[in-house]
Amino acid sequence: MEVKGERPVKILVINGPNLNLLGSREPEKYGSHTLSQINAVVTDFCCSEGVAVEFFQSNHEGEIIDSIHSAPAGFQGIIINPGALTHYSYSLRDAVAAVEIPVVEIHISNIFAREEFRHHSVVSPVAAGHVSGFGPNGYMIAVRGLLDMIRGGRQ
Repeated sequence: MEVKGERPVKILVINGPNLNLLGSREPEKYGSHTLSQINAVVTDFCCSEGVAVEFFQSNHEGEIIDSIHSAPAGFQGIIINPGALTHYSYSLRDAVAAVEIPVVEIHISNIFAREEFRHHSVVSPVAAGHVSGFGPNGYMIAVRGLLDMIRGGRQ
């Protein structure tokens, strides 16, 4: 919903390494939905909320960081599934901490119910929120939470 004199809400959804393989990569953990299918559902959900959404996926850490850095110029918030970068990328953590728009971290699987090394996120301490373990529906949960932050002013 657009308020007179304000720009419409626009969010960026970033997906990190290997998420381009959703649908075929370990479906027992990540499900059978492809990234394109998830993006289509998120787009429909955002449209129903009057929100514009764009998607970015990369297997390259630097491209993801560049995307985060440039996001505040055109977006009011970010949803990010950092993939394996979650567990060790301090440069990604620093990029999330550096932007002055809310960032919600999302994971399709419950990272805390997986291998021990996946239990720790370097991104979570600087993210505005974290969603994990709800499969593709987690993206809609993340959108809802992010919109509440944007519209309610909470970061």
